[in-house]
Order: sequence, then C-alpha cells, then structure tokens
Amino acid sequence: MCSGGYIENTYSSKKDKKNLIFFIVVNEFCERFSYYGMRAVLVLYFKYFLKWDDDFATTIYHTFVALCYLTPILGAIVADSWLGKFKTIVYLSIVYALGQVVMAVSAIHDITDANRDGTPDNMGFHIALSMVGLLLIALGTGGIKPCVAAFGGDQFADDQEKQRSTFFSIFYLSINAGSLLSTIITPMLRAQECGIHSQQKCYPLAFGVPAALMVVALIVFIIGSGMYNKTAPQGNILVKVCKCIGVQLLNTVHSIHFTDTLKHKYKQHSQWLNPVKMVLKVLFLYIPLPMFWALFDQQGSRWTLQATTMDGNFGALVIQPDQMQTVNPILILILVPIMDSVIYPLISKCKLNFTPLKRMTVGMFFAALAFVAAALVQMQIDKTLPTFPSSTEGQVKFLNVVNRTLDVQAGTNEFTLEPYTANNDYLTFDQTFDLNLGPGISYPISLQDGNRSTRVIIQDGDVPRTLFFNDMKSKPEDGANAIRFFNSYNSTVNITVGKLDYEAIVYNNMSVYANVPQGNAHFKIVNDAGVECIYSQELGFGSSYTLLILPNFTFGEYCHQGIKQVLDIEPNTFHMAWQIPQYFLMTAGEVVFSVTGLEFSYSQAPSNMKSVLQAGWLLTVAVGNIIVLIVAEAAKLPDQWAEYILFASLLVLVCIIFAIMAYFYTYTDPAKIEAEFSRNEPEDKKRKSLEMSRKDSLEQSKERRESSDSSSDEDECKQTKI
Repeated sequence: MCSGGYIENTYSSKKDKKNLIFFIVVNEFCERFSYYGMRAVLVLYFKYFLKWDDDFATTIYHTFVALCYLTPILGAIVADSWLGKFKTIVYLSIVYALGQVVMAVSAIHDITDANRDGTPDNMGFHIALSMVGLLLIALGTGGIKPCVAAFGGDQFADDQEKQRSTFFSIFYLSINAGSLLSTIITPMLRAQECGIHSQQKCYPLAFGVPAALMVVALIVFIIGSGMYNKTAPQGNILVKVCKCIGVQLLNTVHSIHFTDTLKHKYKQHSQWLNPVKMVLKVLFLYIPLPMFWALFDQQGSRWTLQATTMDGNFGALVIQPDQMQTVNPILILILVPIMDSVIYPLISKCKLNFTPLKRMTVGMFFAALAFVAAALVQMQIDKTLPTFPSSTEGQVKFLNVVNRTLDVQAGTNEFTLEPYTANNDYLTFDQTFDLNLGPGISYPISLQDGNRSTRVIIQDGDVPRTLFFNDMKSKPEDGANAIRFFNSYNSTVNITVGKLDYEAIVYNNMSVYANVPQGNAHFKIVNDAGVECIYSQELGFGSSYTLLILPNFTFGEYCHQGIKQVLDIEPNTFHMAWQIPQYFLMTAGEVVFSVTGLEFSYSQAPSNMKSVLQAGWLLTVAVGNIIVLIVAEAAKLPDQWAEYILFASLLVLVCIIFAIMAYFYTYTDPAKIEAEFSRNEPEDKKRKSLEMSRKDSLEQSKERRESSDSSSDEDECKQTKI
C-alpha cells in the first residue's frame, strides 16, 4: 500500500522477520564498530599525529563527543517531521561514511611529507581534514542514533510483542559486540607500522577499517530496503512539547498557573497537559546528571593518556594504552547479570528500600571513587616520571667518550666521569655556566630554555672538547622507546631495526632518535664492507637510550661487547593493571546509574513522551562533555592528580544535591494517570454537552420571553390609542 511515497509492507512470516533482523542488526554492529573503533584511538591521534598537548587533545575529544550526543535531537526531528526513519538513516549514513573516509585520509602523513622524514610538512591541512571528518561523523552517528532502534521496532505489529523483544535483545547485543571488538582490534591496527616513504604508526588503517565497516553497514541496510515496513513521518513530539513550553515562557502571566495558560493556547491538545507536567518533573531531576557523564567519558581521554605512561606488559599479552578501554564493556557484560540476579535481590531480601533514584545516587558516588582511584594511580606514576625543564631553564647531561677519567666541573656541580660513561641525572641551569674539563680547559655553556641536551666530550688533539646534541624533552610517544646511537668507532656504520633505518652514522656523530616498540629489539649494524653485527636489547615502555658504539667495537659473534647503554629516560615501571580498580568502580557506577536511570525515566514517562525523555537523557551526556571542556581549559591545575580530585569533589557535591532532590520526588504511575484522564475525558465532554444544552435552553426561553413581552407591549399600545 502506497501512502505519500512510503511503502508499507507487512511481513508476518518467520523467515521474513529473520531477514529483517539480520539486515538491521548487522547494520548496527558495523556502525557501532565504526564509531567506537575510531573513538578509541582518537585522543592518541590528536596527541601523537597532530602534536597537540594533553589539554587541547582532551578538549577537542570531548567537543566531538558532545556533538555526537547533541545531533540525535536533530536526527529525530528530521526523521519524524520530514524524511522518515528509513531515508534519514540512509542519507546520514552516507554522511557518516564520508566522514570516516575523510578521517582516514587525514591520517596519511605521506600526503604532505615532501622531505620524507615521517612528519607532515603541512600540519594545517591534516588538522582541517580531521575537523571536517569529525563534524561529518558527529552529524552522521548522532543523526541515526535515535532512528535505527525505533525503525527496527516499527517492523513488528502490535501483536508481535515476543518477536519485538527478541529483536531488541539481539540489537543491544550487537551494540556491545561491536564496541567490544572495535576497542580491541582498532588499537592493534594503530600499533602497526605503515607508510609509503617512511614507516609510522598506522592511523590510516585504524581509521580506514571503521570507514570500511560503515560502508558495509550502509550497503547491508540498503539491501534490505524492499522488505522494510516504512512508516510515513507523523510529526515530532519533541517539537510539539517545546512549542507548548515556549508558549508558557512567552505568554504566561505570573498569576496564571502553567496549565491554565496551556489550556487557553492549546485547547485542541488538552491531552498533553498532564504528560508535559510529568515529563518536566523528570527533566528537573536530570539537571545534576551531566556531572556523572563528565567523569565517565574521560575513560577515552584522560585515562587513555594516563595509560601511555604505564607498563602494559602482562606477560603473554601486551596491552596498548587505548586497549585498556575494553575493560569497560567486558565488566558491563559481567556486572549487569550480577546486579540483576544477585545484588538487587539480596538488597530486597534485607528489606532495604533501594529505589531507582537511590541507585543512581550510589552510581554517582562510585564514579567519584573511580576518580579518587585514578588520582592515587597518577600520584604513583608521577614518582616514576623524570622532571623535565620548565620554560625558563635548560637541562644537560655529559657523556665522556675520551679513553681516560675526567674530573668535570659544570657551574657549581663537580663530578668524575669514567671512560664511556655519563652522569646519572640531568643538571638544570637557568643561566650560562662554565664547563671545566681540566687545568686551563674551560668552555662557557649556554642552554636553550625548555630543552634537554647531551654534551659529548671527545678528544680533539691534545685537549677534550664537547659536541652538542638535543635530547628528548618529554616521554616517548605512545609508550614506545626512543633509541639513538653515538658512533665513536672509527668507521661509518649503517643501522636498522625492523623497518626503521638510522641511515649512515659517521665517526663522532649522533644518529636521530627512532621510536622502537616494546619487546626484544634487534639492531643490525653494517659497515661499508657489508659486514654485519646483530645487537639485541630488551625494551620496556617509554624509555630513552643512547647506545654508544665504542672505539674497540668489532664485528662478529661478540660485537655486543663493543656497545654500551646510556639511559636517558627511565622506562615506565608502574603497571597498567593498576587502572583496573578505577575501571571497575566506574563500570559499577555506570551499571547502577545508567541502566537504572533509563529504566526510571521510562517508568515515569507517559506513553507518548518517552522519546522526549530519551532526548533529555542524551542531552545530559552532551552537557557532561561540555563540562570537561570548561574544566580542562579553565582549571589549569599543575598536576593531573589534582584535576582528578577536583572532578571527584564536584561529583560528590552534585551527588548530595541529587540525593536531596530525589528525597522530595514523588513517584508516579503514568498508566494510571492516563487511564484516569481517559475516563474523565468522556465525562468532561458530557458535562460540556449538558452545559451547552442548558445554555441553548436558556437562550430559547429568553427569546420566548422577549417575544411575549414584545406582543404585550403592542396590545397595550393599541388600547391606549383607542
């Protein structure tokens, strides 16, 4: 049957319903894989590819997430008022897929890497592409978010309650499966090395696979087009509710009650008055909720950045920093049945009135505890991190490659350097100092502010002198190890490790740094004659070494004896497993807060207002991410652990406010109110009908009296004349 360009198909057979479920569920699985996979590596892409600092990367990440939860309102309005759910899903999925492709292209460093050094020469081009891609993704994923589940529900008739319930169970299982698999697989793809001219972390692949999955999602959804039941748009309830509230804000008089105004302005929609009041009561309770999401969504930003400074070696398994996010969906699958089958029944048996609002309060408290745990972890991490120079000072280390012991004086610091060794710690200076290497051998040294450097002491004729080389001034990227070589062997050597090439290193010169991943690294050293040496070193996470090729270096089986390690930055020693308690607390809070919150919202919402509360719930997530932007930019706390404590304190304060609001909240039964309203409506109509009949009767009686009075007057007038 055709109606307004929409084809209504009714498929009652089990086979047809299974096909419908397949197409919609596969679409949702691929879309969720695409979104969560891209989002899992996003903050690391900002930090390590676009070279943004932690605060700015966090700000843009949460801006993107906020947009993803604001655009569902737009998608719902477009679907319900204009295009319908099917067309909205198709059109915005195209926008979504295009955004994912743009993100994948933006991550190809070779596009602007003219000098082939592995770093883009035009970073502005990559930033612009990234922002365009993220805007398209936010519009796409947010726009289809409210449509897909509702569209799936539309495929079932009112008498197919069991089939619809089965569909939603499979549908939400596909969401969890997509998010779980993507947060495992995408970081693994990112950790690969790829590139045309130089090998770098493979962000194009990490973004490209989600883009491909989104294209698959779109194709699968379109293939099932002829089998869907496509309902015509019937107007968006959210728009109508907003119009009602808008009239109240613009026209209400202080002495007139809210519903009185609506009765005058919307007499034809009198059935909305009580539902709108019930919805506003719940929306008022939503006001404190964004603070929970402000903490919850930092799992993908601050907590991922925290993991980059930790040791991810779990023995047989090495975890990437962005893979720690998989702990959340895994714990959800474990905790949800435990809460429903064990914890809640146990509390009920203890005769405790654990209402939904009390559960949500406990969930918020768990989230605050999670950030206290994150702060404690950060304090331990900070103890293992080196102290890098501020913007007004420089740091220097001295490496002695002279074949004798040297007594060194640098400013007021005096120490002895054995042959082919360096001083243990960097020295910090805020002004020029004198370097004394022996009687009559002194050099003025000036350091660059905010920089670390090594002064290699070499023999120049009869006196030693120094060579200057810049060092790492921050922890190596993404838990990798920054390794470089100094060649004091009297011959040019070529060194490679995996696909990384240090190129030719001449005598008394330092190579560039190469980021070598964790594990047993094998360095191949080759001289001009083609003779090889394989030097192996076990590497952890986040270290930096200068490997010194000694003058007595020889090729052969024992060549490793001619190479000496100089440690510049200690590897990460605090294990990533210490993040599990904070993930456990946050996930427990999510299960108690989010699942209960949705259940409470639906139980308190009238039947025709559930979508309004869904939009309000998504809006709290968006506002929560906006709070992160404000705090990250405004607080400017010197220590990360202090920021975690600040967020935890704010949530505890909000938790107390919410508990007070919940104490005064009166639970309602929308079904009873709607039934009562339905019973009263015919009585109101009957009363109005009686009033109208009485009014008509009075008017007719009045007219008869007036007619009678008129005739009496005429008779009297005639008698007077006579």
